[in-house]
Amino acid sequence: MFEDLDGPQRPAQATVVVGEDLSRQSVEELEARILALRAEITRTETEISTRGGVRAAADAVFRK
Repeated sequence: MFEDLDGPQRPAQATVVVGEDLSRQSVEELEARILALRAEITRTETEISTRGGVRAAADAVFRK
């Protein structure tokens, strides 16, 4: 119904785009970006650990 005349809106910061131009982001947006990236790193490390455990279990089964 009403159009935003200020131009296009940025997507929600929940999505981090690697290589994105950071020059137009505020300090608060950059800090939120860092938090999101740290959370994603933690999530990725957890997944790697999980897969490592599965791999060790599979190796133990098939080495017998």
